[in-house]
Amino acid sequence: MKLTSPQIDRYGKDNMPALEAQRMASFIAWSPVVFQVSYIMNKWGIFELLSEHRDGMTIDEVAQDKEISHYAVQILLEASLVVGTVYVENEKFKIAKTGRFLMRDAMINADMNFVQDVNYLGLFSLEDALKNGKPEGLKVFGEWPTIYEALSSLPKQVQKSWFGYDHFYSDNSFPEALELVFSRKPKSLLDVGGNTGRWAVQCIDYDKDVKVTIMDLPQQIGLMRQATASHPGCERIGGYPANLLDDKTAFPEGFDAIWMSQFLDCFSEEQVLSILTRAAKSMNSNSRLYIMETLWDRQRYETASFALAMASVYFTALANGNSKMFYSEDLFRLVRQAGLELEEVKDALGFGHSILVCKKA
Repeated sequence: MKLTSPQIDRYGKDNMPALEAQRMASFIAWSPVVFQVSYIMNKWGIFELLSEHRDGMTIDEVAQDKEISHYAVQILLEASLVVGTVYVENEKFKIAKTGRFLMRDAMINADMNFVQDVNYLGLFSLEDALKNGKPEGLKVFGEWPTIYEALSSLPKQVQKSWFGYDHFYSDNSFPEALELVFSRKPKSLLDVGGNTGRWAVQCIDYDKDVKVTIMDLPQQIGLMRQATASHPGCERIGGYPANLLDDKTAFPEGFDAIWMSQFLDCFSEEQVLSILTRAAKSMNSNSRLYIMETLWDRQRYETASFALAMASVYFTALANGNSKMFYSEDLFRLVRQAGLELEEVKDALGFGHSILVCKKA
């Protein structure tokens, strides 16, 4: 793997002191426990309670306020103390900076809910998923080939956390993405893998003349129609039910713009190449394909690269068993192999998205 700056500084050397490395190894060994303690501290409002009491609180004071046992509070606070989400001053517990991030950071909360509700149980089957190339962890919810066919049938809390995670990252990039896409003034746009139609709604609000067609699985088209039915201008949003994994499924022609947001990372390289090749065949010299993805190696901050690399494991264990968050050079290569040319790459949209603007080669 070829690393570029700042990845060389981040991942091109091993300079962690031995004691710090041992501490990290222990943290990894106990990380499921760390997660559950921190999740419950947040869910039960103990972080919030400590943040409201700047002078700190004793175990008994927290137990009395939350109406839970002294034992339960002691377990949570002592574990949180060694994790570093709380600290002790003047014999009282106070919230630490890390605890505040867990409590108030919208990105961290979207990630935690996604891990808890969607991933946690299924990750136990990661080893089988890696060996078999199938989302073996998805079986905790039922028998489906991928999570995408399952979305409309998953428990409500699981759906809420899945869509909450997906929408949090995409929605924050939409304003800049709209400016880029509509700078060419497209009159028709094909939204590939459009899910519940959030991007389509943004488009018809942004441009009162554009018509958007969502190309997705029949189940997703149904969810989209429900989600957009009452939105002004919804008559300009159409559906094109299709199984994009079928190599015989051709893309409809005649669109000025084709949009793929957080979509290609849902497929294996072979499937991505097939999808892009068929998209290229439907394009003319004036149409453009816009691919929005979170590329783990083009992130400004190390925390973002970390979160994206971990999200790749979700694709293995629960989503489909064969895809991941892209290393940028892999995606660029597939674009070229599909008969497309990279016209522009725009980084740092929202929370770490990049947009590839492609034209027919």
